[in-house]
Amino acid sequence: MTRHRDRVIAVSTLYSLDFNNELEADKDSIDPFQGMNEEEVGALDEEDKIFIRFLVFGTLENRAEIDLIISKYSEKRPLDKIDIVDRNILRISFYQMAITKDVHPAIVIDEAVKLSQELSNDVSFRFINGILDTYRKDLERVQ
Repeated sequence: MTRHRDRVIAVSTLYSLDFNNELEADKDSIDPFQGMNEEEVGALDEEDKIFIRFLVFGTLENRAEIDLIISKYSEKRPLDKIDIVDRNILRISFYQMAITKDVHPAIVIDEAVKLSQELSNDVSFRFINGILDTYRKDLERVQ
């Protein structure tokens, strides 16, 4: 399986949790593979399962810090007014760019744009690209 597909699953899980107001749920009660049946989960490689859990639980554990970053860079659109899918694409992206720093920012932005084009509306990718690219440029300035 690809990292892109893993990110789709992670965004879908976070979307479901956000939509159902379950982002604050106890970690032990959260299924990182929401919406998938046993056969689909069983078809995932162990490495993919680990990466999906890493994205879902890491994003949830750092959500307060991530949401502050999103709010700072989305000056014209408050966090609660950002589409749920877009908000969770941004959360996963900022988790990787600002918290773990384990993926090059250009790759994170490219993936976020692809996720947005696949999962969101026709113009959201521009919004997501703009926020993440502005953050990337700020990172480059301080390095």
